[in-house]
Amino acid sequence: MDRVMGLDSPGTPGWTLNETTDLLLKKEFDECRATQTPHRLFLENGLEHLVPFQHPDMDKWRDSLRHGLMTRFLDTNIILTGGVDDIWQNTESGKLVVADYKSQANTKELEPNSYLSDPYKEGYKVQMDFYAYLLQQMGFEVEDTAYFLVCNADRMANGFYGEMKFQEVLIPYKWNSDWIHGKVIEMINLLNDNKMPAANPSCKNCAYARQRAIFEG
Repeated sequence: MDRVMGLDSPGTPGWTLNETTDLLLKKEFDECRATQTPHRLFLENGLEHLVPFQHPDMDKWRDSLRHGLMTRFLDTNIILTGGVDDIWQNTESGKLVVADYKSQANTKELEPNSYLSDPYKEGYKVQMDFYAYLLQQMGFEVEDTAYFLVCNADRMANGFYGEMKFQEVLIPYKWNSDWIHGKVIEMINLLNDNKMPAANPSCKNCAYARQRAIFEG
């Protein structure tokens, strides 16, 4: 509805703590990017062959509101974009590695297999698939394994005392972009259709609008 009718769904307040974590991580990784040295987490996880990718457009690619990774879909007027958190590079193969920062405060132990098994994380996987797809369409070779850098705040600490401790875990993910082409075609067909699609049952905004319409008669 936002693209066809200009009717945007209600927004939500920004996630300022999460955004701050992202900002500080980017500053930290940028230090390693400037020197082309492995980040401390790479060294701790046996990934010494990785370094933050150095490219003049990196800041644009990370700017999801004004630029992001960008490619035209086939010969259409559809421009696909996505603001990536970071891109690393395998110094042995030259291929790029997609990275996404995630912040949370969960008492469960961070474990790679269980982390991505949560249905809520399906959207995270879609993100990674899409970023890898965009990079490929932009002419880059991309490693099959992407990484979520998950920062989990310690809720069991004895107090705040002006600081918050985080556990940092790299979660590998084998991305798959095979589904994207078909979905974009489906999206374009929907945009060109005069018929409004059915509401998603899990959409809270749709449910609210529907119930309000009922109450208003």
